Amino acid sequence: QVQVAESGGGLVQAGGSLRLSCAASGSIFSINSVGWYRRQAPGKRRDLVASITSDHDTNYVDSVKGRFTISRDNVNNTVYLQMNSLKPEDTAVYYCKAVTLSGDYWGQGTQVTVSS
Repeated sequence: QVQVAESGGGLVQAGGSLRLSCAASGSIFSINSVGWYRRQAPGKRRDLVASITSDHDTNYVDSVKGRFTISRDNVNNTVYLQMNSLKPEDTAVYYCKAVTLSGDYWGQGTQVTVSS
């Protein structure tokens, strides 16, 4: 099994930056890819923001391209989401998901609030 835990959320003004961290533990060798998702309102689905594979291939949703950067530190088993030029519409609970052959593992989420 894999455990993931997010951190780094908070309150920031529009135009500011935050860096989210997703720390993985457990059977980390089995992780194929890690994605950052966000839920922008209660009851809405979690939407993919960015993902990174074990080969460091990355993918971004159009709305964050050029502003967000996903990266991974294999030594510390952590995936980061650097978020720059934040906008009020980026306000959401951000979740990390680890994808393995045995299943997907989600963290509890971290709140990001961007004030205008």
